[in-house]
Amino acid sequence: MQTDLRILLVGNQSERMNRLSCVFEFLGEQVELVAFDKFELRVQNTRFRALIISSDIQSKELLQSLAVNSPWQPILLLGDMDGAVASNILGHIEEPLNYPQLTELLHFCQVFGQAKRPDIPTSVNQTKLFRSLVGRSDGIAQVRHLINQVAPSDATVLVLGQSGTGKEVVARNIHYISERRDGPFIPVNCGAIPPELLESELFGHEKGSFTGAISARKGRFELAEKGTLFLDEIGDMPLQMQVKLLRVLQERVFERVGGSKSISTDVRVVAATHRHLESMIVDGDFREDLYYRLNVFPIEMPALCERKDDIPLLLQELVSRVYNEGRGKVRFTQRAIESLKEHAWSGNVRELSNLVERLTILYPGGLVDVNDLPMKYRHIDVPEYCVEVSEEEQERDALASIFSNEEPIDIPETRFPSELPPEGVNLKDLLAELEIDMIRQALEQQDNVVARAAEMLGIRRTTLVEKMRKYGMGKE
Repeated sequence: MQTDLRILLVGNQSERMNRLSCVFEFLGEQVELVAFDKFELRVQNTRFRALIISSDIQSKELLQSLAVNSPWQPILLLGDMDGAVASNILGHIEEPLNYPQLTELLHFCQVFGQAKRPDIPTSVNQTKLFRSLVGRSDGIAQVRHLINQVAPSDATVLVLGQSGTGKEVVARNIHYISERRDGPFIPVNCGAIPPELLESELFGHEKGSFTGAISARKGRFELAEKGTLFLDEIGDMPLQMQVKLLRVLQERVFERVGGSKSISTDVRVVAATHRHLESMIVDGDFREDLYYRLNVFPIEMPALCERKDDIPLLLQELVSRVYNEGRGKVRFTQRAIESLKEHAWSGNVRELSNLVERLTILYPGGLVDVNDLPMKYRHIDVPEYCVEVSEEEQERDALASIFSNEEPIDIPETRFPSELPPEGVNLKDLLAELEIDMIRQALEQQDNVVARAAEMLGIRRTTLVEKMRKYGMGKE
């Protein structure tokens, strides 16, 4: 859906429409007049700043169509139209025309246009980059709207929010839907580079400027020429570097370390931090003048705990991403999703992404339920499902295991003859005696700890207790 900042006057050519067009142009607005028969073709996949529809026989039919197909399009009416009621009809333009009324109605259209946004992205360049911006919550919709607003300009952007919320994703979206999309996107983590190397990393250095500088090297500002420089964790930048960065932002020139030649730069700067910079200013850890230079257009990324209804969509996106990378696929039951929505998510989307990757390794191609989640993500009590196996089946499996064992079991020959005697044997008593002997040996080797003895015999503790009660055996 494209956004057009023009005002569209819909109706037949008349003196009243021409007069209204002249007034809006005098107010600095861009205006276009379109007839009823050409209206549908003109507005296809486009949202205008405002539609102004004149009263006519065709107007009512047109308004009914717009109310159904374009509920997000702000509409103003020119003239009397009885019975014209819809949520996107914001008012009537009264004649004679006057400045206060027109400006107020245009402001209504502006507010409505910001609040009513279609769910689909407004640019094809966004679709493959949104990733952690997936969601329908008001917070994430506001972020997408702000990105669309600031991307066409060269204004410096400051992205704020907790760690793991997707601040770099915001920066990349700003770059890829801006006029600089064909230029480079260069990220720099200011907190990961030692203070003594940060100046060289940003501005480059000349050969011999310091020990180890065996050749000249371009800095990130030069590498980002005609593109976007993303300064992540700007709150961790040392004070002495803040002064130099401020000069670059103000004058758009810098010098390499060890050089004297001024180099001009044409770079759009997007900064990000999880710190509270205003508190750092009070403590003397961040320069106030740099803060106001960076904070031209702030964007606040909401924490995941503030948009928990987006978790199902995020899971779908993260699972698809892992699958497309050839690392398997996992699915979630509704109960598991509801449990994840109850989690605090201190690590935000990054924590959710790591969880999806972990579960993909544990349950490749499987279906994850609440009890399959790590313990701290289980916020719903669900009974553990256990496979019930009868005692007879357990005994049969145990005997099959014994007699299929390649290594012979050490059984005293005096009690268990190796050959079947002519008079035969009582197999039931023989097997019971064998079972009693195995249980006794296991208990002796495990110091009469029933749980360990059961593990040694390959049966559950409750099964071993039942067998001991059956044979009248005690720990002693």
